[in-house]
Amino acid sequence: MNTKKNEKVAIGLSTFFPGAGQFYNGQWFKGIVFASICMLFIYQMAIDGVYNIDELFTLGYQAGRDNSLFMLIRGVLQCLIIAIYAIFHVVNVIDARKIAKMWNNGEKVAISPKENLKNVYQHGFPYVLVTPAYLLMIFVILFPVIVSILIALTNYDFQHIPPQKLLDWVGFDNFIKIGALSTFQNAFLSVLGWTIIWSLAASTLQIVMGIFTAVVANQSFVKGKRIFGIIFLLPWAVPGFITILTFSNMFNDSLGAINTQVLPFIKSLFPFLDFGIIPWKTDPFWTKFAVIFVQAWLATPYIYVLTLGILQAIPHDLYEAATIDGANAWQKFKHITFPTILAVAAPSLITQYTGNFNNFSVIYLFNQGGPGSVGGGAGSTDILISWIYKLTTSTSPQFSLAAAVTLIISIIVIGISLVTFKKLHAFEMED
Repeated sequence: MNTKKNEKVAIGLSTFFPGAGQFYNGQWFKGIVFASICMLFIYQMAIDGVYNIDELFTLGYQAGRDNSLFMLIRGVLQCLIIAIYAIFHVVNVIDARKIAKMWNNGEKVAISPKENLKNVYQHGFPYVLVTPAYLLMIFVILFPVIVSILIALTNYDFQHIPPQKLLDWVGFDNFIKIGALSTFQNAFLSVLGWTIIWSLAASTLQIVMGIFTAVVANQSFVKGKRIFGIIFLLPWAVPGFITILTFSNMFNDSLGAINTQVLPFIKSLFPFLDFGIIPWKTDPFWTKFAVIFVQAWLATPYIYVLTLGILQAIPHDLYEAATIDGANAWQKFKHITFPTILAVAAPSLITQYTGNFNNFSVIYLFNQGGPGSVGGGAGSTDILISWIYKLTTSTSPQFSLAAAVTLIISIIVIGISLVTFKKLHAFEMED
């Protein structure tokens, strides 16, 4: 066999037809595998692929027969298949060039199936392991994202529900509607503002309470630490939705335990404090106050456990050295404890903010996003994610508008996360 190969010929053959370059390089087994994949792709495109792409562009021709939503989904799947094949095609060309270069350099080239499989095991085993994970990510994560983006570019609403009605591409009309129509503009700005306040207030409160309780529980003079630990973990042990519904009943304006028992008890201890009947679930301000408290109650145990583990790993010598240098308790916390907590737990703490940005359960289960309305179907305590839920489940659903709001949420959350991670060096590892 000629051991000199023309790299340009190998590249040209593989570009024209996957596997041809491998046959040219003498790797008949690999050539058969690559050619088979190419033939399967051509067959799939001939049977369904071209039709699926056409459906994606047209979204159907006849109402009552064509389901535009299914056509859009099939079209997106087909685009992903084409993208995966394109990556395979590039890999095939690179492989043909690499093997031709190995022939020219006098290196050993795997020819037989056994040699090829052994080569894959020795040099490509990590790629074999991660490839299924990447494929799963494409179809489980990327696919729904692309579908949501495309739905946001259609007129999918209660007046256009397939197959009775066909969907149409409307471009960025839904995004323009959010900013242009006063009803949706006011609702969006109001909900977005409260979502930001909610995320900052609830997350900061639960982090502060979790760190505070962990620092106190970690002090050497505290007795009965296990008992306190069990008490702190109780909110975590009870399913969240049960806790939320329980608090919803407790905060009932007329019959709830807060107004009928807790506040009168506080007044008996401090007569100068007269709270009266607080409208927890009928006044937007007090409802917002209540949901922030409930979220802090639910999430503080996680921060407590996380922080306590970090505190127990801090060498006690650092505190002894600080004491010798004359540092007080606050200075020790500021220069030793808190920086250590932040260095280790920064990614987890950041996710508390991004998680609460999309925390549907507390907002909806407590008071269904009420009381009152700020327009566009949104209640006064609705955050963006609960507003999206209402947009898609109301008697007049606005699916495309909800998809547009979803994209806006994603951009905000991803943007804030990336900036924060970069500023805090959350993913930088020391050697």
